[in-house]
Amino acid sequence: MGMKARCQCGQIQFTTPTDKPLKLWICHCTECQHQSSSAFGITATFPYFELPESASGLVDSYTRVTLKGRELECLFCRGCGARLLHRFRDAVPAPGEQPAFSAITNVKGGCLEDLDRGMMRTAVHIWCQHAVVDIPDGVERWEQEPPKPNPLVT
Repeated sequence: MGMKARCQCGQIQFTTPTDKPLKLWICHCTECQHQSSSAFGITATFPYFELPESASGLVDSYTRVTLKGRELECLFCRGCGARLLHRFRDAVPAPGEQPAFSAITNVKGGCLEDLDRGMMRTAVHIWCQHAVVDIPDGVERWEQEPPKPNPLVT
């Protein structure tokens, strides 16, 4: 069924491939502060998907290089400017190819209509060294990015 999502003006509407995100992130880095014009950004990670074909003429993109040197493609609505999602360019499959098993699409939290407090309790706070708001006690938090899981450990 997926989660319903839309931009601020409602021209772009889409459904995520799963009912819940794989992971929720609250990022306090300065890039997310600038992008969201707020104290932090909220990102919901889903298995890789594309926006519907009906949105193709309504979307534009901005690409930036991350601190790790990867290109991050950021898609937004041309009408209202709302950021919709972002993904790493090196994980985007070529036309007609299947995405890699590990490929993901990151949806901006404000686009998700069914995001709720219960889901947010599991969010991981990252780049807390740049936080300008208090981080709640007892949540998973990282001063920078979390370590990558070791695929050899099960």
